[in-house]
Amino acid sequence: MTDRAAAPHRARSGPPAGTGTPRVALEIAVTSPAGARTARDHGADRVELCTGLELGGLTPSAAAVESVAAAGVPAHALVRCRPGDFVYDAEEVALMVAEVRSVVASGAAGVVVGALTAEGALDTGAVTRLADAARDAARSRGRSVEITLHRAIDQSADPVAVAASLPALGITRVLSSGGAATAPAGLATLADMVAAAPGVQVMAGGGVRTADIPALVAAGVAAVHLSAKTRGRPRRGGAWIPLGVSGASAADDTHFVTDAQVVAEARRALDTADGYPAAPGGSGQTALS
Repeated sequence: MTDRAAAPHRARSGPPAGTGTPRVALEIAVTSPAGARTARDHGADRVELCTGLELGGLTPSAAAVESVAAAGVPAHALVRCRPGDFVYDAEEVALMVAEVRSVVASGAAGVVVGALTAEGALDTGAVTRLADAARDAARSRGRSVEITLHRAIDQSADPVAVAASLPALGITRVLSSGGAATAPAGLATLADMVAAAPGVQVMAGGGVRTADIPALVAAGVAAVHLSAKTRGRPRRGGAWIPLGVSGASAADDTHFVTDAQVVAEARRALDTADGYPAAPGGSGQTALS
């Protein structure tokens, strides 16, 4: 729920005094303007906007991008046209190219994209088309755009090699669990990515808990990503019936919202690991994504 008690914590910029080390960023996956505001007010440096978190995230609407961009926090839009694998045919790639142009035109500060070949290599042709579309759309509006490779990398045959190839494609950030089910389980691979791709910001995401953040920071990641989600309260007034593949019960058939307390606890854990004074509160064990 977005109204759980947690003191607002505005994101800081710059390294801890005297260290010269870039501050580890906190990115929150959100599905709505309300989620973006919650993330902003409790310490997020940016948000990844998507829809369908329960499906791993899908492309948000242009209207959603516009509304989230107006919240005053950098919004990076996920561009993924369907759930499932990351091997796309020509029609799907063309659709995502159009979606990239749409979300950038709607105010996205960045796009989050990815595609693989059937053999598990990075589909450089598809990724280049997506990245070029983002840059062209931003350039025509007199601004720049950031491009992140999403967790397609975790289903690739060699995540470290994929990360090392990204600077040549002009991609400066990658979201990864290190090819494992969770980022803590993939810690060694994340560290290898950091070493193999010095021009790329490695962002750890997937199954992160507050207690895991110090080890992720020590591995050299540039950012931590989490959904900080909790189920929203159902607001239906009539009888419930199942629709499609919605929940198995009325309680499960709802939507996710951004949990302010989880965002704030993640911010505190990052600040402590990163050399900032710790804010009071937090158990160190909250599940973040």
